[in-house]
Amino acid sequence: MADEALRGATIAFDLDGTLVDTAPDLIGTLNHILREDGLPALPLAQARAYIGHGARHLLKLGFEAAGQSVHPTRLQQLFERFIPHYRSRIAQESRPFPGCEAALDALAAAGATLCVCTNKPSDLSEALLDALGLTARFAAVVGPDRAPAPKPDAAHLRAAVDAAGGDIGRTILVGDSGTDAGAARAAGAGLVLVDFGYTEIPVADLSPDAVISHYDDLPEACRRLLGACGGKAGRL
Repeated sequence: MADEALRGATIAFDLDGTLVDTAPDLIGTLNHILREDGLPALPLAQARAYIGHGARHLLKLGFEAAGQSVHPTRLQQLFERFIPHYRSRIAQESRPFPGCEAALDALAAAGATLCVCTNKPSDLSEALLDALGLTARFAAVVGPDRAPAPKPDAAHLRAAVDAAGGDIGRTILVGDSGTDAGAARAAGAGLVLVDFGYTEIPVADLSPDAVISHYDDLPEACRRLLGACGGKAGRL
């Protein structure tokens, strides 16, 4: 049943590290490339923090951690090897974070519209969401290729909200990193950060409106944020 705070609101989600724990497949692909090049694989716990700024950034940091610097020309070659392998195993081990699907359903039942605003390319994002059975829950999936500029630019979040038919003034972005924080603040949207994602900066240091440690807490956090602002998203 719809409620006053959430009815007509748009809840936008980052993907990697927010909706889905994609680290096992991303790092699995990185390690596949490293092993092909005769380098040691990296522990998942170490390489998780390298996720969030695209595959090239992941490859660059991964190769540096394995003891080898990468020239930009070679980085592009590595990227061209990375993408097809990653696509082939995109949801082999990746799973939605605990409670995610129930929270999405609760938000939708309360009258909110959901969309995805991610720096992951749109085709890979849709392939992942399709494989996990999540696609139908979202009114739009907007990667950087479907926006004027990627997060943390406000234009990315605005493009996602527009594609979902929403109002940026009644939007909350749920994310896990400084990239998400920057986009939400630049766009004037509310900001909820999860503390289980991929970031080298503690999420509390990013000045979110709320931090959650489990998806069970998301619907109430969104309700509280929107309600405290008279139905408008923004700082509490």
